[in-house]
Amino acid sequence: MAPILSVLSGFLSLAALPLTANAAPSPSAVANSTYDYIVVGSGPGGGPLAVNLAKAGYTVLLLEAGSDETKNVNVTFWPNFLLSGNDPATRWDFFVKHSDDEARESRYLRTTWRKKDGGFYVGLDPPAGAERLGIYYPRAGTLGGCAMHNACLTMNPNDYDWNLIAEETEDDTWKAENMRKYLIKLEKAHYNSTYAHGHDGWLDTTMLESGYNTSPDAKAMIQLAAQAAGFDVSQTSSVQQRDMNGNQPNRDNLLGPFGGVSHVTPDAQRSSPGFYVKQVVESGKYPLTLQLESLVTKVIFDKGRSPKAVGVEYLKGKSLYLADPRSNPSDKGIPGKAYARKEVIVSGGAFNTPQILMLSGIGPRDQLRKFNISVIANSPDVGQNLADNYETSILSQASRAVDDPGDFFPNFFKTSVGKIRDIYMWCGGFSFEGFWPGFPEDHGPKQYECALAHMNPRSQAGTVELRSAHPRDPPAINLNFFKDGADLDLQALYEGANSARSWLAKAPQTANSLAPFTEMHPCPGVIGKQNRTVESQKTYIKEQSYSHHATSSARIGDVLDSKFRVKGVRGLRVVDASAFPRVPGAFPVLPTMMISEKASEDVLADAKKWT
Repeated sequence: MAPILSVLSGFLSLAALPLTANAAPSPSAVANSTYDYIVVGSGPGGGPLAVNLAKAGYTVLLLEAGSDETKNVNVTFWPNFLLSGNDPATRWDFFVKHSDDEARESRYLRTTWRKKDGGFYVGLDPPAGAERLGIYYPRAGTLGGCAMHNACLTMNPNDYDWNLIAEETEDDTWKAENMRKYLIKLEKAHYNSTYAHGHDGWLDTTMLESGYNTSPDAKAMIQLAAQAAGFDVSQTSSVQQRDMNGNQPNRDNLLGPFGGVSHVTPDAQRSSPGFYVKQVVESGKYPLTLQLESLVTKVIFDKGRSPKAVGVEYLKGKSLYLADPRSNPSDKGIPGKAYARKEVIVSGGAFNTPQILMLSGIGPRDQLRKFNISVIANSPDVGQNLADNYETSILSQASRAVDDPGDFFPNFFKTSVGKIRDIYMWCGGFSFEGFWPGFPEDHGPKQYECALAHMNPRSQAGTVELRSAHPRDPPAINLNFFKDGADLDLQALYEGANSARSWLAKAPQTANSLAPFTEMHPCPGVIGKQNRTVESQKTYIKEQSYSHHATSSARIGDVLDSKFRVKGVRGLRVVDASAFPRVPGAFPVLPTMMISEKASEDVLADAKKWT
């Protein structure tokens, strides 16, 4: 089918739409009920897994702390993703640190503060009495998880990422050639490709129109990027439609523009586990029970010689987690319990999964004892090794308004310090500089940016730690950016930024062209004429990088075995982004859906053994 035609072009007019919250009524609390499986969290890991287990004939309870926003236009119409990220009906407000260096933290330009009146201030000169919250890191507390508020970019990781897991675990089922079958199983591809794809799965995938055939500005920029990657101008039309999820030979080193594959339908509707779960539940064909607004507080164990997970405790009520901007601490919720005959599967994400494990007695012994939590299994790596892609950008002002700000295109780059391609960038007439309440900042019709995600970052020193034993309190999160491998990672980010700068500098400067571009950061000045040191640029990148792809806080190899089973206990698995040994590719959303399909096979294989 034809690709979507510039669906972002109307974004500026859509920005005035009201934030809506059309939540479906929650079912009654299910107390002391028993199912074959309990799945905690309905995002890219838990949602598809719960459906697969139910389709296999097992009774499944899917618990979700958030509400149903599948009729919220900020969610359903994917170009509204910036509105979704700011919508109180969908978001959980986490605030993190990037390091333990307070001086460095104090220089983060988008630091967020709580004013005395309860509102937010963003910046470095807060009003008197404001409380410093830190660096904003929104998550999605809603049916479907973070696949309901992201920008829908959908990339199968490089083969290197999958093969490394297979090598480290000595489990060949993780090899890229095997993992591809899960992509084909789950996808419903709406674009033409010379490579094998699925066309009857639950996840719609569409290749977005880059503007190459409709926008002179987009065409000129894509041609420059293609030439920088070694292609002739005449090849650009076919190059910019390459399938980033195709099974090309040597795909890990293919550079330059690609087609932008996204998990959306051809008519610009978001495709997500949330819609999939709801469709299956409403069909009534399978034994899947969805219970919304149910905050899981701990896993229940049979504490014999070998502890076994047998259920969960939860609180029933709306907006109980205190990261929810609508939360009221005085609302206590209604306690409930549910039991699992076979397994409990935690899919709360990189922040909430380690929190749930620790509240349940699985984690670093000293931290559990600090909060008087009984130790079920001393697992020192729970909440440790938190990883994330580093993100930065070249933000500039063109010499005139960009003719279609909704057009953007992905581009791959390999740095001198990367084993494979290690920079994924997307360029167009937009502004994105990270996250803060009310993001992004509109720099006007001339804004032009190449945003960069650094794949395969070297540092995995981040931590998720309990603030208290109260399950409604968000954990303390320190990403510890650049704690390890800083020189190489900063070099990669600098080279990625400089690569975009180099071809922007080559843009023809005719009477009506976009060039010359005036860079706003990290190297202010007319592109091609700046005079700023490499070290000063690296300092800016180090101090102002942002992120949104947290993984690895309960990773395979340390906390989990290669089949997602939590070590030290029985009947408990983790299936979400926290399970990855390191950040997979540029965007974890698709790989998390892929491991959900893989985990479904692993769980069902064990179920047959027990039967």
